[in-house]
Amino acid sequence: MDADGLTQLMAAMRPRLHRYCTRMMGSAFDGEDVVQETLSNAVAAFSTAGEILRPESWLLGIAHHAALDALRRRKRQGRQESDEALANLTDHGAQADARVAATASLAMFLHLSVVQRSCVVLADVLGYSLTETAAILSVSVPSVKAALHRGRGRLRELVDVSDAALPRLADADLERLRAYAERFNARDFDALRDLLAEEVRLDLVSRARLAGRKDVSVYFTRYAQQPGCSVSLGWAEHRPVLLVTDPAVAEARVAYVILLDWTGDRIIAIRDFRFAPYVMESLTVQQL
Repeated sequence: MDADGLTQLMAAMRPRLHRYCTRMMGSAFDGEDVVQETLSNAVAAFSTAGEILRPESWLLGIAHHAALDALRRRKRQGRQESDEALANLTDHGAQADARVAATASLAMFLHLSVVQRSCVVLADVLGYSLTETAAILSVSVPSVKAALHRGRGRLRELVDVSDAALPRLADADLERLRAYAERFNARDFDALRDLLAEEVRLDLVSRARLAGRKDVSVYFTRYAQQPGCSVSLGWAEHRPVLLVTDPAVAEARVAYVILLDWTGDRIIAIRDFRFAPYVMESLTVQQL
């Protein structure tokens, strides 16, 4: 595999990597961060990797280690694994299908140990065999069997998940987000450019990253050329988001989401998932 082959592999594998990393992290947004780290690590490791006999397994192995590193950082920083999500789980003993992992909520996976989580995602979500799963994780097949047995059993106990009550935004925060949405839908992009902080950062996920008000201002030009695109207010993973209706991307009511971070009344960061539609597969959104 040459450098072009690596680029093609990473593009083809990105949705699959996201399905894995999202469930390891318990978050579609954090999972995408790990995917980006995985791709960066793969490029760095490629020149010294030698002959790669199983490119897909090699890349998933890098994703696994990137996820472990991210989980360690989370622990060092004192962050709990989605405390709000875990608090909303009700532990019932109801029986579920042996492959419930394919549709389990992200919060459920946080109740599994890391090795159980890895094995269940690889085998039951991504469809790898026991041998392939063992190779990706560098463990024995009996270890994979044991982890799968325990992980599947635990997921069967967690099939009922209560809906979390929507957190309440402060009136000022809600008005700020609503004003952004109204200006966006009115195509008043000059007003939105005026909201950008000088040090604003843009992550157009899976496509480009820009920094600084001058460069990020160009971001709105593309939306000015998309008259069918509109935004509304919503929640995803316990934070406010913009829900985007965009017929150019998907016919679904919500094609993708946009995250905004503010400092006072200035936008300090924009994270736009237009070019990463696979994220919606793992993301539960609610309309405000």
